[in-house]
Amino acid sequence: MEEMTRRELAFCYIYSQEIQKQNSKEQAELFLDSLEIESKKDREYVISVADGVVKNDETITALIAKNLKKGWTIDRISTTDLALLKFAIYEINYIKTPFKIVINEVVNMAKKYGEDNSQSFVNGVLASIVAEEK
Repeated sequence: MEEMTRRELAFCYIYSQEIQKQNSKEQAELFLDSLEIESKKDREYVISVADGVVKNDETITALIAKNLKKGWTIDRISTTDLALLKFAIYEINYIKTPFKIVINEVVNMAKKYGEDNSQSFVNGVLASIVAEEK
């Protein structure tokens, strides 16, 4: 299996949280152990980002909802796309990673993990959010 970046690991764990609707330190540890992630730095990053997404979920979800095209609702977004968006927004707004870096990497993850239209959908929502915040 190819090596995942720590951003991919964080996204995958956020995705699993979206499916299971729960997050705990033990769950995160089990997830990282199952993938044999030994880097302390990577483990801390994934746990920190996942916790941050959960803690700020209401604000992040509201931001996504506000930037959807007319007729779209949060419920229509695939779990994969929602996890990508939540991860990206957290990384941009809370960790303060430059948005160009985050959007580029998240769009690449959308190509890899999402559906056919995921990359353009995720890119469009994130571009709208970034433009609004300038």
